[in-house]
Amino acid sequence: MTSPTSRRTVLGAALAAAAATGTVAGAARAAAPARPAARPAPSRVPLVDTRFWHTYTDWRCGSGDGTRVLPGARPGLVIATPAGRTDYTDPHTGESAVWDYATWTSPVHRSAVPATEVIASWNARTPAGTWLQIELSGAYADGTETPWFVMGRWAGSDGDIRRTSVGGQGDPYSSVWTDTLSVDDPASGIRLVSYRLRLTLYRAPGSRLTPTVWRAGAMASDVPDRFTVPATTPSLARELAVPRYSQNVHIGQYPEYDNGGEAWCSPTSSQMIIEYWGRRPTTEDLAWVRPGLPDPQVCHAARYTYDYEYGGCGNWPFNAAYAATYRDLNAVVTRLGSLTDVEKLIAAKIPVITSQSFLEEELTGAGYGTSGHLMTVIGFTADGDVIANDPASPDNDAVRRVYRRREFENIWLRTKRYDANGQVRSGTGGVCYVYWPERPMPGQRRVLRSLGLL
Repeated sequence: MTSPTSRRTVLGAALAAAAATGTVAGAARAAAPARPAARPAPSRVPLVDTRFWHTYTDWRCGSGDGTRVLPGARPGLVIATPAGRTDYTDPHTGESAVWDYATWTSPVHRSAVPATEVIASWNARTPAGTWLQIELSGAYADGTETPWFVMGRWAGSDGDIRRTSVGGQGDPYSSVWTDTLSVDDPASGIRLVSYRLRLTLYRAPGSRLTPTVWRAGAMASDVPDRFTVPATTPSLARELAVPRYSQNVHIGQYPEYDNGGEAWCSPTSSQMIIEYWGRRPTTEDLAWVRPGLPDPQVCHAARYTYDYEYGGCGNWPFNAAYAATYRDLNAVVTRLGSLTDVEKLIAAKIPVITSQSFLEEELTGAGYGTSGHLMTVIGFTADGDVIANDPASPDNDAVRRVYRRREFENIWLRTKRYDANGQVRSGTGGVCYVYWPERPMPGQRRVLRSLGLL
C-alpha cells in the first residue's frame, strides 16, 4: 500500500526534529523537499507549467553536439557522430566501461510559473549497449543559475548500467531529491524562473546502435501549502475497462527489487495502464520471471522501474520512461489542478495514475493508511465519486474501488497533512502519471493539449 520511505515522506519528521535544535535549513537538505509556504493563490494564477520537446522543430531548435534528428511520424534524437568518449564507473556494480557519447541541449524555457519544484520526464528507446543521462540547469529570479543537476541515468534494461537517480546534489538554494529539483526554503521567495535540459546519449565504442529519444521535458510548479483544497462539482459518469492487478499478491517476491507488495504500487499501476492501451511484455521478455508467480508482467514492471540509488520502484520519471518503452506510447509526469481535469481525461478515455498519502480514516473504504501510494483513476460514478483500480488490494478481484470524491480529491491535491502522531507531513499536490498513444484521437489530442501535455 505504500512506496518505500522516501524524500516525499520524511521531511515532516526531519523539520520537526530540526526545529527543536534550530537546524531546520540543514534538515531540509538532508531529508525531503519542503512544500511552498502558505500564501494566497488566486485562481487566475497558474500553478503548473509544462514544456516537452518532441516535434521535429523542437529537436532542431536545440543545440546538438554529435546528435541528429530523425524525421517522420515520431521524430527522435539519435547519435550521428559521437562528440567524444568517456569512462563511466557504475556506482551500483563497481564496473567501469568506456562509452562514446553525443549531447543535445534544449533552448532556455522560461516557465509561466516561477517554480519551487521541477520534475523532468522523458520517453526513449535504449537498445542493449546504449543508455542516456538527462540533466537540468535552472535560473533563479535574480539571474543566478544552478549547476547542471543529473535528473536520471537511465536505460530500458539493466544489462549495461543500473538505472539510477543521483544523490547529494544541491546548491545554496535548492536540492535534488531523487527525481525532483526543489527549492529548499520556499518561504524565502526563491523561485526558479527558467531552465534548460541536456541529454547525453551513450553507446559502446564503435557501435552503430543509438538511443532514440522521442520526448523530453519538465513540469515546473509552485503549489501553495494547503491542508484542504476547494471541492469541485461532478460533471461526468463513466468507467474505463482497465485491467486490475494487485501488488499484494507479490509480497516477498524479488527482494532485489524491493520485495514486492507495498513497494510495488507504482509499477503495478503503470502495468495496468500499459495493458489498457493494448501493450504488454512478450513471453521472451518474461522468461526471467520464476515460473508459477501470478501476473509476471508486474514483476517485469518492478524490475524495469527500479531505481538503484533510491532503492525502490517509486521514481516517478522512471515509471513514465518504462511505459514509453512500449510501442508508440507517450508518458509524462505532471500535476493536475482538480478532479475536473481528471474528468476531462476520463471523458477522452485516458486513465490517470495519481499519487497520494493519507490516514486510514481519511479515505473511507480503503482499509489502510499510507505515507505514499499510487493508484489508477479509471472513472466516476453518477454521484461523482472516484472509481479507482487500487493495487493495495488482497487480490485482483478486489482492486476496483469506489472512493468518496471529496475525500479523494483532498488527499491527492493537498500539500500538507497530519500523520497519526499529529505531526505535519507533506503531500504530493496533485502529482500524476499520464500515458497515451502516439497517435491519439482528435478529442484526446484536444484534452492533452489543454492540459499542457502536447
